[in-house]
Order: sequence, then structure tokens, then C-alpha cells
Amino acid sequence: MSQAVEARARARGGDRVQQVATVITRLEGGAGILALRGAMTLDADAFGLTLVTGRGSRRLLDQARAAGLRVVIEPSLRPEIDPLHDALAARRLYALLRRGQFDVVHTHTAKAGVLGRMAARRAEVPWIVHTYHGFPFHEFQWRSRRAAYVAIERRLGRITDLALCVGTGVAVEAVRRGLVSPERIRTIGVAVENDGVAALRATAYSNSRPCNGSPPREAARRRLEIPPGATVVGAVGRLTYQKAPEDFVEMLRRLGRPGVVGVWVGDGELAETMRRRAAADPAVRIILAGERADVSELLPAFDVFALPSRYEGLPTAVVEAMVCGIPVVATAVNSVSDVVIPGETGLLVPPGRPDLMAAAVEYLLDSPATAARMAGAARTRLGDRYSLTALRSALIEAYRGSRAQSGPAQRNPIGTLSP
Repeated sequence: MSQAVEARARARGGDRVQQVATVITRLEGGAGILALRGAMTLDADAFGLTLVTGRGSRRLLDQARAAGLRVVIEPSLRPEIDPLHDALAARRLYALLRRGQFDVVHTHTAKAGVLGRMAARRAEVPWIVHTYHGFPFHEFQWRSRRAAYVAIERRLGRITDLALCVGTGVAVEAVRRGLVSPERIRTIGVAVENDGVAALRATAYSNSRPCNGSPPREAARRRLEIPPGATVVGAVGRLTYQKAPEDFVEMLRRLGRPGVVGVWVGDGELAETMRRRAAADPAVRIILAGERADVSELLPAFDVFALPSRYEGLPTAVVEAMVCGIPVVATAVNSVSDVVIPGETGLLVPPGRPDLMAAAVEYLLDSPATAARMAGAARTRLGDRYSLTALRSALIEAYRGSRAQSGPAQRNPIGTLSP
């Protein structure tokens, strides 16, 4: 350990402000929301936060700046594999982290996790934390690519002081794959207790099936321009390959139920493809609402929440739907089963099976008492485990865990690893 690292490690034992760099490839989607909400919960008198991202939604970037966070946009930090830009991002991240004298670097998402952890190690940052929101490897990839990604994550695990896994399923997979030593793995949840959801939960609901007939439900349907009397099956998420929005359209087609309107809240690279798909089948009625800042206020419009993702961590949108009291059908991937317990708090189907998702949605629509029971059980089971307070406590423990060490955890050599 260098003298500079030792001096900074000793300084962490005092009460001075800890300087934390949060590095994320894109400040958008569930990962972006969780990273930003976590940073915003921390006391500015104890933590100095710098948010580094390749790009992000204007809404989240504006929120970050309004909260007083220092925001650094690094355009070379991109999600796709691009050797020239990756090398440039690695150099710029190293320079930023070295210059900033950070005590903690906390990376989120795959590309930022690779380049950010390597740059932090090279810059001799004393404490490196990474959040697994999910994994860059999944069953829909070529086996060789999947194996390569696993190998990269294992090597990065050698320089990771603490891994925060969003949900039990993600944590179990990290242990099973040997990505990080088991004693350095922690499980966290998403944080959904924002003001909008809290207000809805406190004021809008009554009886076993919340939202029905309540003013928030009517207001949400007016905002989405949903025709009176329609049955709404909704989803929230980025329009990307991961979320399988084409399976959502196919599910609606197979449902073949008069009066059903599909709603997808979110934007992404498949937006235009989805518009063409929706226009090509007049039997499917779907509203593509785009990215919205009022998601929590739109959820009461849904009769069933259905998310057909190919792979996930623990989707924030699913937990938000449960807080709102909406019955959920989702795919059985990663940590979704933390909250969607089949037959108890919702229904699970295999990914890539829109036929089974249609059958599950139809079952809930035809069995309102069962749907209400599951929705109520889901909301009760969530409790306070997915609150901002819980996330804040987890981050404080993660960032200050290094104070129990005389210095950074003993790290193994990472070897040669190109960006």
C-alpha cells in the first residue's frame, strides 16, 4: 500500500467529509434512479458526492444538480463496446479520480463497473464499491460471450472491496459464479418511497383493492387518455432488448380481450420499432407514453402490471406497482422472485413466453378477488425494506465499512485486463 493511500485511510477514521464518486454509464432507468436516490439520501455534511456519467435523462440530471450534487458528464463512457472510446474513458476517469482525492468510488452498471473500478484501483482510491443491478451476462447470449463476461467480473471482483447486490437472486448468482469473495457481498433493495408513492399509499387506497374508483385512478387515466371503461394492462421500463417490449405486444395480441388497452411507460432505442409494431396490428390497442416524471401518479391507471423482461436485477417499477396495490405478472428472472412470490404476491412466467404471460394476466382479470388478495399481500410484505431510509443505511454502512480496516481490504492482483 502506498504512503498516500495509508494517509487517506487513516484520515477516514475522523469525522471529516468523505469524498465519494458515483460512476454510472447512463443515469437513466432503474439503475440510474437507484444510484441517484442513494446519493441524494446522504447527508452533505458527512459525504461529498460527485456523480460521473456518460449520459442520462434530462429529468434525472436536473434532479441531481438541484440536489446539490456535482455532476460530471463524460461522453466517452458508453454502454457499447468501443475500444477507442473505452480507452479514452479509462484515461479520463483515472485523471478525475486521481485529481479528486476520493475516499470511495462507487460504480454502477457493467461498463462503468469495468472502467470505473480499474481507474479507481490505478488512482489508488482506498475503497471501491460496486453495485450489481443485474449482470452483463445472461442466457440469451452466445455461451462464449457469457463466459468472457463472467471471467471479467471475477477479475474485477479481486479489486472490489464491497459488492452491493440488488436483490437476493442477484447476490446468490454473484456467490455462485464466484464474482466476489462471499464475505464482501451484501444484499440491498431498490428504494421506492418517494413522495408520490408515499402520498398515494397514505391517501388513495381503501379496501383490499386500492386505486379502483379512487380519484388518483381517474386522474391517471385522464393523463394517459384512456377511454372510459377500458381494462388496462401496463408496464414501466426502458424500451430495450432486456425488457422484451415485443413480448408485451404479443401478450396483448394473444390476450385477445375486448376493451383491453396496453400502456408502456418508458422510452429507449426500440421506441420506433414498438410504434411500428403497434400500428401494424389494429387488434392491439397500446399507448406508448414515453419517459415520464409522474410514473407513481400513472400506476393507479393499471388493472394489472405486466413486465416481460428477458433478464433483470430487481426492477424498481415492479416494487412501485406493488406499493400502489397493482397485481403483478412478471418473468421469473434474477431477483424478481424476492417480491413476486408465485401465487402469494403475484404470478411469475418464464421469459420469452408471451403466451403464458397472457394466460396469467387473463387469470388475474377474471379473478378480481384473488388479484386483490395478492396485491394486498405484496404491499404488506414489502413493509419498509424498500424505503429511502433502508437504502441510506446500507450506503452509509458500505462507505464507512472501510473505517473498521487499518486500510483498504487486501486485494489480489487483477492482472492484465483491457477496457
